[in-house]
Amino acid sequence: MKLEARYRPYLFGALSGLLLTASAGIAGQFFGTSTTFPRAASLFVQMFGVDLSQIEFYAVREGTFTAAVFPNWQLLFVLGIGVGAFLSARLSGSFATEKLPPMWVERFGSKTSTRVWFSLAGGVLAMIGARMAGGCPSGHGVSGVSQLGVSSLIAVAMFFIGGIVTARLLYGRSTQTEKGGEV
Repeated sequence: MKLEARYRPYLFGALSGLLLTASAGIAGQFFGTSTTFPRAASLFVQMFGVDLSQIEFYAVREGTFTAAVFPNWQLLFVLGIGVGAFLSARLSGSFATEKLPPMWVERFGSKTSTRVWFSLAGGVLAMIGARMAGGCPSGHGVSGVSQLGVSSLIAVAMFFIGGIVTARLLYGRSTQTEKGGEV
């Protein structure tokens, strides 16, 4: 059975909702990914013998941000997102490698190192923002909004506004849009 492209968002949205409901009902866990990264960072730092117990951030919620809880469902969820995306792209035939996106090259040039530094800086800023917001876009956007959480509705609005502002600052008005292409 081949599903028309216009129906796919509805089907996969409904399936995501059912999966979230099952996860919350069976395991008592809502979707989210951002807490995995401070946990992984604390594991990495602890491997070098650094004692994090004196840092307030790692004492919050009885140490839930430390590596002591690894491995856990959230780590598997994060890994599953990457593996699932890869498998989906391979199975659908849409997998492609691309050194740098054309829109990036047009605006910033073809140096891969520039893209790496922008990506690292953006990732750090995004993670700081996610921790300040008390969760990531998947946590707030899927789990929080499904519970009609006011803080999640505000966070999702801010994520969108931040993304739009950042895209405008980095790219200005896209020439691909003006040429009739997709952004």
